[in-house]
Amino acid sequence: MLGIAKAFDGKPALHHAGFTLSWGEVHALVGENGAGKSTLMNIAAGIYAPDAGQQRLDGIAYTPNSPADAARAGIGMVHQHFRLVESFTVAENALLTLGAQARSLKEASMLLRQKAEAVGLTIDPARKVSTLSIAERQRAEILKVLLLGARILILDEPTAVLTEEESRALLEFTRRLADQGLAVVLITHKLKEVADFSHKITIMRHGQTVLASAPMAEVQEAEIGTLIVGETVTASERPASQPGDIRLAVKDLRFSGQKSREGVSLELRAGEVLGLAGVGGNGQEELVACLSGGLKPVSGTITIAGERIDDLPPKARRAMGLRLIPADRFAGGLIREMTVAENLVMTEIAREVPGRLRLLDRKKMTENARQAITHFDIRGAAPDRRTELLSGGNAQKVLLARELDPGMKILIAHSPSRGLDVKASAFVRSAIAKAVEQGAACLLISEDLQEILALSHRVAIINGGAIAGERAIADVTLDWIGGLLAGHA
Repeated sequence: MLGIAKAFDGKPALHHAGFTLSWGEVHALVGENGAGKSTLMNIAAGIYAPDAGQQRLDGIAYTPNSPADAARAGIGMVHQHFRLVESFTVAENALLTLGAQARSLKEASMLLRQKAEAVGLTIDPARKVSTLSIAERQRAEILKVLLLGARILILDEPTAVLTEEESRALLEFTRRLADQGLAVVLITHKLKEVADFSHKITIMRHGQTVLASAPMAEVQEAEIGTLIVGETVTASERPASQPGDIRLAVKDLRFSGQKSREGVSLELRAGEVLGLAGVGGNGQEELVACLSGGLKPVSGTITIAGERIDDLPPKARRAMGLRLIPADRFAGGLIREMTVAENLVMTEIAREVPGRLRLLDRKKMTENARQAITHFDIRGAAPDRRTELLSGGNAQKVLLARELDPGMKILIAHSPSRGLDVKASAFVRSAIAKAVEQGAACLLISEDLQEILALSHRVAIINGGAIAGERAIADVTLDWIGGLLAGHA
């Protein structure tokens, strides 16, 4: 792949990106979330068409117009989110895609068993997908792609949802395929997991290839971390933190799917921002769900001002001053179809005493919404306008207006400026900084290192569901961040 460019809605995702794969190798394609790894491989798999650049397969021009074209050329991709019909059996799912290769369920089952035996995987073609484990579903996807004739197998974040034992078994399988002359691409941000199994490594950053097809054995760990993160990450000047009492304490918190043998432990004090940096899929979503009351932890403790809240529902935690800005503002914060005024009043209604009838004061709701629109500069908003009609930045301001209320003592902010333009991002960060200056405590969880460094007084790195390291902002260095993000001590 040479000089590949791709933009979505005018926003560049790839710029002069390249990738070279050889037969008989396992090749790690590494970079932070949003670096362009999956986009580049989606082009190779015929899902996207490039805006510019060339592709060649065995030296011949290769221009797939669809995944079917790519499959006929011998390229297959297993996506991070599996594309299986859960109510169907494994064989029925295979039959959907095999076409003339299998004219009956019996033929599909036979082909699956033969291929599974040939490559050393185990699968029961008669099992319904809904009854399979994540690892078994992944095997079904891989076998389906191989049955379609894939000689180049692209695996997108293949170990993200697997246990340590399952991950090792999968990676050993990729080496067996390479030994048989096939080629495997591992799209990943977990370099430590794939380093021992990959022959070569390519690193991407901000849509560009910054290291191309380097032999894994010849690349230093420190160099990899620097290339992944980049050399432009610097900490912004901020007022010195004057932390107060411990507002939130988490001790040895464990949740389902956690890979690390250690739980999450951290302390958050009044008047400070603790930035939790990490590549997506390392336990951030589960940690937020445990803190906000959406997920019950397997073990460990969570306390607010010394009082345990492990078993308290979200409503009780809000009453103690906990507020949340979720990573997806609509999936976990706002209701698209409701008006701005209705979204702003939702949590206030939830604080009312259960069982008591209460009529909404629409006039007061409208006036409060007007004040919030003015105070937070929510452009294009009106109290009776549906929230889904607002831009992303202005919808985020509605969420801020509701969560940064006078009762807020602890703010869990997960990627608060994700998807926003420069101006909207600056507003969001300024609002959070002002709340902290007034005494609030903020746990900022983000994959954007610039956001972490712009707001945080302390920085912690999460990797594999545990805290890999923590430093005061003045002691944070590029090598330290890069090394821990890549999975190295």
